[in-house]
Amino acid sequence: MAEFQSKLPHVGTSIFTEMSLLAAKHAAINLSQGFPEFDTPEFLKQAISEAIAAGKNQYCPSMGLPDLLQQIGALIERRYRQADAEALNPMQTVTVTSGATEALWVAFQALVRPGDEVIVFDPAYDSYEPAVELAGGHCRHIAMHAPDYAIDWQQVRAIINDRTRAIVINSPHNPTGTLLSKADMESLQNIVLAHDLYVISDEVYEHITFDGERHESVLAYPELFARAFVISSFGKTFHCTGWKMGYCVAPEAMTAEFRKIHQYVTFCSFTPAQFAITEMLKSHPTHIDELGPFYQRKRDVLIQALEPSRFEVLPAKGTYFVLLDYAAVSDLKDTDFCHWLTKEIGVAAIPLSPFYQAETLDAYHRKHQVVRLCFAKDDATLQKAAELLCQL
Repeated sequence: MAEFQSKLPHVGTSIFTEMSLLAAKHAAINLSQGFPEFDTPEFLKQAISEAIAAGKNQYCPSMGLPDLLQQIGALIERRYRQADAEALNPMQTVTVTSGATEALWVAFQALVRPGDEVIVFDPAYDSYEPAVELAGGHCRHIAMHAPDYAIDWQQVRAIINDRTRAIVINSPHNPTGTLLSKADMESLQNIVLAHDLYVISDEVYEHITFDGERHESVLAYPELFARAFVISSFGKTFHCTGWKMGYCVAPEAMTAEFRKIHQYVTFCSFTPAQFAITEMLKSHPTHIDELGPFYQRKRDVLIQALEPSRFEVLPAKGTYFVLLDYAAVSDLKDTDFCHWLTKEIGVAAIPLSPFYQAETLDAYHRKHQVVRLCFAKDDATLQKAAELLCQL
């Protein structure tokens, strides 16, 4: 029998799984993997129970329940579209998926061809590279650096060639908590239009921004959206990450291609959850508007509790993550430091190095000692974790 050959020989267990398992093994406070400690809204839990009890448990249309697509369209119009902008037709532009990761994977498969290059900004979410590789493409990585993690658009222009197919953006950004500005979006749009490129925009934390900062969605830029897949997450928005519910918004022709692939991945996503989320969007629209202040307060609880520590807290403008520079605490590499922190101190964090690839990793190790904490936790958990970290 021939030796089995992996299509992803360099891919192992994700750092999120690794650190959560280590946290459980050592009974550490888990501020590593990005999921809320608090529960899903009561209304949403009741709505999914009622959907299940009412027998709404079979396949739904592959693209999603029509009522849910309409509610997503209304949300987009309310949050991002100008009054005089052409309205989206959600029946032809929105597809419900089994989480944002599925939406990202399908978008890459729909867009990337063998030999294509895709520009990715490190530190980058770990699902991008494998999805591009499985589509036959290759990622070109550009490093962003602490403390501002800004994109150098001149560097982007410099690496574009005749194989460049797309640019991946992520804002609010995981793991850094930074936001793309209006100027960033204009620079991106100019590059995309000038070089006939596409965009995959990972916007799963779109409703979690702080200090009056606004999320600049691709959906608010018509010329950019005309060449984009925009990915969103109900799991992040409604504290139900385990439901694996997300969606993709794209122009009609691109959505048609997306749906061809999606129907052979999951066909349709969890039907009772679609009914429940539809009712949540209809009956509790203010939940989304309250997410920013809700998480900003939790960010501030953690930051204030860490003030006596030797860590430098880097700015966090969105998501539910904050970065700590630990250079004054230890000279260990970040992965070693996170293992030590979990085993010896009782707090699990995520190292930043797994968010970099070979092209950018050496420069990261030479310059940075940074870890990520998730503050989507109860206040008592954040206070206890900070108390332990302040002892270092």
